[in-house]
Amino acid sequence: MQFIINNIKELVGVENEPKLLLKGKEMSNLEIIPDAFILISDGVIADFGSSDSSDYKSYVNSNNYKMIDAGGGHVFPSFCDSHTHLVYPASREIEYIDKIKGLSYEEIAKRGGGILNSAQKMQHASEEELYESAWHRLEEIADFGTGAVEIKSGYGLTTDSELKMLRVIRKLKEKSSLSIKSTFLGAHAVPLEYRGRQTEYVDLIINEMIPMVASEELADFIDVFCDKGFFTVEDTDRILNAGMKYGLRPKIHANELARSGGIQVGVKYNALSVDHLEYTEEEEIEALLNSDTMPTILPGAAFFLNMPYSPARKMIDAGLPVAMASDFNPGSSPSGNMQLILSMASILYRMTPEEGINATTLNGAYAMDLSHELGSIAKGKIANLFITQPIPNIAYMPYYYGTNKISKTILNGILR
Repeated sequence: MQFIINNIKELVGVENEPKLLLKGKEMSNLEIIPDAFILISDGVIADFGSSDSSDYKSYVNSNNYKMIDAGGGHVFPSFCDSHTHLVYPASREIEYIDKIKGLSYEEIAKRGGGILNSAQKMQHASEEELYESAWHRLEEIADFGTGAVEIKSGYGLTTDSELKMLRVIRKLKEKSSLSIKSTFLGAHAVPLEYRGRQTEYVDLIINEMIPMVASEELADFIDVFCDKGFFTVEDTDRILNAGMKYGLRPKIHANELARSGGIQVGVKYNALSVDHLEYTEEEEIEALLNSDTMPTILPGAAFFLNMPYSPARKMIDAGLPVAMASDFNPGSSPSGNMQLILSMASILYRMTPEEGINATTLNGAYAMDLSHELGSIAKGKIANLFITQPIPNIAYMPYYYGTNKISKTILNGILR
């Protein structure tokens, strides 16, 4: 299928020489073509440019292309949400009330709430029930502009339940038009029956779960919640080492609750990303500067839990790249709206609109190992795009928060 989107007020995130990521001052670079067109052919971006160009006029004169009128809207590359837990059995609004009453994330977890609450319900949920509820969430985030998403397991905490979650994610991959990456997160929490025997649960992950996940080819990545009250640096080291033997590249939950050493162990194992990072200081920044690991901030969780905000400005000013993701999950960030995450990037983290857009598109794609084919407007990349309603400029996207500003989405070159 071939078609042209025309009458574009601004084509945003253009790359003539594509990069895998943007770091430091580069994150302020966002190339824009005003009064633009874009040509989609067989699911990929074939050409783009100004509507005044001779190429565009020849396309129009040939009558070989269907025209889709952007209506004076902007066209952006789709959001790339590199950290979610959107396969889950039930919401957790009761714990939300506990939070209002003053209980901390750790206190709720210690009494069997939080992740353990979801894990208990997961054991009784069928694959079909999980698939149906997750499908609705995927459709919702696509309507808000997400075109690529990473989905983690981690609400199973038994071999059977973890495999069940990962099989649901595989089915979503097969059926959805979004680009989906799957992450095995058996080390999300220590089950109650292993309290005081944490090493035995780590042994179960290493000796049973990882080999079975690998044998069914259910995961692209492996993750560990390396933080205060969860898994230690030593646990994380063992799990990542085991996962890498099966070709599973690490992604780490790190430094959400304390300076846990999770960032450093992630760098040690060449993790694709380290995520959360509320507690990040000069030592962690220095470790990241000498790595290929993407620092990924999850504004929704910090906002919802009323936690400190990651030092995004300090990281960017030091020369680091930054990605922003939703952390869509039932306990600490019950929203996958990446337009809201873009707004939070500016409101809470003092990032410019250009930096926020790059953090939620190209750098998010890098954190899923997808920036070679997604995250920007470049020839040969997959045509995952969205068309906005008429807006004044790119700054309006983070500024006018709370409403859906998208009129049309294109995924894999197909208009939804």
